[in-house]
Amino acid sequence: MAAHDMNDRHLKPFDEDWTRALAVVAHPDDLEFGATSAIAKWVRQGKQVSELLVTRGEAGIETVPPNEAGPLRVEEQRAAGRIVGAERVEFLDFPDGTLEYGLDLRRALARSIRERRPEVVLSINFREHFPGQGSYNHADHRVLGPALIDAVRDAANTWVFPELAEEGLKAWKGVRAVAFAASPRATHYTSFGEDDLRTGIASLDAHEVYMAALEGFDHKAMLRRAATEAGVRNGVDLAVEFEVLDA
Repeated sequence: MAAHDMNDRHLKPFDEDWTRALAVVAHPDDLEFGATSAIAKWVRQGKQVSELLVTRGEAGIETVPPNEAGPLRVEEQRAAGRIVGAERVEFLDFPDGTLEYGLDLRRALARSIRERRPEVVLSINFREHFPGQGSYNHADHRVLGPALIDAVRDAANTWVFPELAEEGLKAWKGVRAVAFAASPRATHYTSFGEDDLRTGIASLDAHEVYMAALEGFDHKAMLRRAATEAGVRNGVDLAVEFEVLDA
């Protein structure tokens, strides 16, 4: 599927003819930086969205040691999930900041996909840069994206990780698309309303300690600006853009 430049005003509407999604990101707060307004909309429509965090974000707050930050960030993510109506919020316990591509990660992701049986898998940008930013994307994000794409294929193959079948988890071939929010190679958009944006902002508010450590960062203005700009690009009021890869 051909990717579009971020200035392209002809992105396709994201197909919403599905009922179950699994949102997979590396850290607590990753989803809340833009994607949760769309999740709030989908939950309001009656769709089921579960969240899977690959790490506990224990290395994410400079002023809080990991043994304290990890449990704190887990609780903040669970609170954020409740705000948007996530069906479940689960954690895989890989180490924050040193995530490595490999069979252990692919197996764990494939296991979760087989357990949750989503039609759509959601995540955030794994490319080298975020749109309009010169800094390099976080290593964990860049590792997770390819592993997640591969795990969708692994979950569908009976003969990859056969031990999962021995656990009672049969191959799941039902994932139709993997969608990455905030990618510089956006192909699709999802529009949402003002109430959904407020819910998305509230979900990031739930990361109270983490956001307090980002001194001077106005996340409310950032989320509203990003949603408005994506809306303008796509002829709607508010939107989030995704790079969508067919499964």
